[in-house]
Amino acid sequence: MDIILLQRDLRLIDNPALFYGSKKRNYCVIYVYDKNYWKSYGRSPRQLKFAIDCLSELDKNLKRINSKVFIHEGSFESLGVVIKREFSNFNIHLNHCTDNIYHREDIKKFIKSFNDNEIKIYDNFGLQLKEFNRDTWSRDWNKIMSKPLLEIPEISNFNKKIPLQEFKDFEKKNIIEKHELDEIQIGGEKLALELLNSFFEYRADGYRKKMSCPNEAETSCSRLSPHIAFGSISLRKVYQSLSDALITSNFKNDLYSFKKRLHWHCHFIQKLETEPELEYKSMHPHCDKLREIEDKELIEKWINGETGFPFLDACLIYLRKTGWINFRMRAMIMSFASYNLWQPWQLTSPLLAELFTDFEPGIHISQVQMQSGVTGINLPRIYSVYKQSFDQDPSAEWIKSIIPSLKKIDLDLIHNAELKDIYLEKIVDPKKTAAKARESVWSMRKNTEFKKLAKEVFIKHGSRRTQRFNRMR
Repeated sequence: MDIILLQRDLRLIDNPALFYGSKKRNYCVIYVYDKNYWKSYGRSPRQLKFAIDCLSELDKNLKRINSKVFIHEGSFESLGVVIKREFSNFNIHLNHCTDNIYHREDIKKFIKSFNDNEIKIYDNFGLQLKEFNRDTWSRDWNKIMSKPLLEIPEISNFNKKIPLQEFKDFEKKNIIEKHELDEIQIGGEKLALELLNSFFEYRADGYRKKMSCPNEAETSCSRLSPHIAFGSISLRKVYQSLSDALITSNFKNDLYSFKKRLHWHCHFIQKLETEPELEYKSMHPHCDKLREIEDKELIEKWINGETGFPFLDACLIYLRKTGWINFRMRAMIMSFASYNLWQPWQLTSPLLAELFTDFEPGIHISQVQMQSGVTGINLPRIYSVYKQSFDQDPSAEWIKSIIPSLKKIDLDLIHNAELKDIYLEKIVDPKKTAAKARESVWSMRKNTEFKKLAKEVFIKHGSRRTQRFNRMR
C-alpha cells in the first residue's frame, strides 16, 4: 500500500505526493499534527487556523475519490513507529518541505528510520535539493516551473482500519480559539484560485505602485502568499496561469513585476535550504557581533505597536489583527527593530514571524537578515518611519482608521510623531539611532576580512541575475 504524508502542500491539484502515491489506488493520506511544532520558531495559531481551513477543504475533495485525511497527533518520528507497527508492505510518499530546524530534525529522524526503497520524497517549489549550483539556479527554476501540472489523484480502494483519527473528528476538538482570528485569511484551494483569477483579471492594475501603500496593497497585492506557503495552490500553477494572463493583459508591466517576485520567492527559500543555520546565525559571521545586548522592554513595545510612532504602530496593530501587511511595511518594521532599537534579529525575528499567516521560514529569515544588515552581500537600508508615514499615508486616513484616538489630530503632528500627551511617548530618537547604526554597520563593512568573507557568502547565496561582486564594497 501507499502512505501519503502531508506537510504544507494542502491541495488536490499538482500535488506530486498525492498524484504518484495514488497510482496503485491503495493509499491513505495522513497529516501530522505536532503541537510542539506549532510552538516552535515562528509558528502560531493564526497559521494553524489557515492550515486547518486548507485541510477541511482537502478532506472534502478527497472524499469524492473515496479517500480522506487521517490525523496523527505527535511528531513525524512517532508516526514512523506507528507505520512500522501497523503496516508490513508499504511505500511512503511526501513532498519536500523547507521549514524551521524543529521540523527539519524531526523529519530527518523519520526518514532515517526507513530504508531508501520505502520512502519517496518529491521536489517542491523550484529548489535545487541534490546538486546545488547558484550559477544554473535560474535556468533550473524555469524548467521546473514549465513542467505540466499534475492531475487529481486516482480513486482510492483503501479499506484497512488504522489507529488514526479522521480529520472530521480532529476538527471538532477546537484546538485553537478561532473567535480571536476572525480577520485572518481563510485557507483552501477554492479561495486560492479565486484570488489568482481576480488578481490577473483586474486587481493587479496598478500593482507596481500600489503594493507599497498598506491601504491600497490590501486589495492590489495578490494575497496568495499564505496559500503558496501552505500549498493550497502550487507555485507552478501560479506561474503558468501568469504566463497565460500576460498574453492578453492590459497591465503587463504590473504582472511582469509580480513575475519577478515568484523567482525571488524560491531564491530566498533556497538560502535556508542550503544553510539551515541561518535560522539563528547571521549570513555573514562577523555580523553576529553587532547586536549582543537585548532590551526586552523595547522589544515588547515594538511588537505590540506601542512605539510612539503612529504609522509604525498602525502597521503592527493592523498586522496583529489581520495576519498580513505589505512587503515595504514588513521591511520598515524589521528595520526599526534592528537599526533604531538595535536589538538582535535572532530575538525579534520569531516574534514577527508569529504574526504572519503567510510565514515562510526561508523568505522570512532571509528578509529579516537583509533588513538587519547582516547578510554582507546586500547594501544596508535603514527605513525612516517619518518618510514612510508621509509617503504611504499622506492624508493619515489609514493611520486614523487603525488608531481612532488620533482621528482629530493634525496631519503634521501625526507624521512627525510630535504628539506629547496626546499619544504614546516615542521610545527612541529615530534620527540619532539611525545615524549611530549606520556608523556601526559601515565601519564593520570596510574591514578587509569582512569583504573577503562577503565574497564567499555571495558565491553560496547571491543571485546571479542582479548582483555583482563590486556591489559588496
